[in-house]
Amino acid sequence: MTEQTQRPAPQGGDPQETVPVPSSLPAGASPTTVSYKDRRKVRAALRWTAVAAVFCLVGVGTAYGISRMERTDLPGLATASDGRWDYPELVRPPLPPGSPGPLEAGNRAGTHYADLRALVLLAPRGATVEPGPRGTDGWLPVKDFLADYATGEKRRELAQKLTDHGLRHIAGRGWTTSDGTRTRIRLLRFGTAAVSETLLAGDLANTGAPAYPVRGAEYYALDETFPPGARMKGVTLFPYTEAEPYGAEQVRQAYFAAGDTIAVITQTREGGVDAVPFRQTVALQTELLG
Repeated sequence: MTEQTQRPAPQGGDPQETVPVPSSLPAGASPTTVSYKDRRKVRAALRWTAVAAVFCLVGVGTAYGISRMERTDLPGLATASDGRWDYPELVRPPLPPGSPGPLEAGNRAGTHYADLRALVLLAPRGATVEPGPRGTDGWLPVKDFLADYATGEKRRELAQKLTDHGLRHIAGRGWTTSDGTRTRIRLLRFGTAAVSETLLAGDLANTGAPAYPVRGAEYYALDETFPPGARMKGVTLFPYTEAEPYGAEQVRQAYFAAGDTIAVITQTREGGVDAVPFRQTVALQTELLG
């Protein structure tokens, strides 16, 4: 509670005035003994309390505003692009009712029950997409797949391997991004996961280099720095980088088996293929097939 008291005005001054006095006073003091100096201290304390309250409210409001902003909206905190491409959101085609995924324990054959043509990764935004396959119903002819490989002898040998292992279909897509990187994805489907795994590890890829080099690249090295987080459990992956010295263009290539399907991803670019979009492309295609 605040009591009020009156004090005489100084000689020649104003009439007496009523002054608010805190109910809590120093020991031995009474309302009539509070000095003018004491009142000034009280008023100063009240003014500073009000100022502090205003600053507190402003600070809370600023902190809340910053917390609601995106990092890239804050000057000095914008994150530079790390080179990733702007891919559309991944959407898997629906499976027939009761059908398991290719990597599920109950699917021993590793069968992809979804349409393989719908499991090919879409091109990133802004890329120029190559014309679709000239084959029947959107399937890529084997001869078009083999055309990416270096020599006639190697092509004939690879064609025989595919026949021997019962190749069923090839789905594919290709595009070129604004920086000149050319990407080709080929999905080769076989009868079972056991067949695709055997062909991949026994005839197509190993820890040194792919068995059948594509045009424009002869010497490869396994990409030992491929991030573990970009790999998927149950998928056998061999990522390669064309070793220096390479010619005008560099090649990066990945082979992996997911269930009954082998994926072959090839990227080429004059001056060198960036690692980030290559790994991103491999990881996203793996996710679609897994």
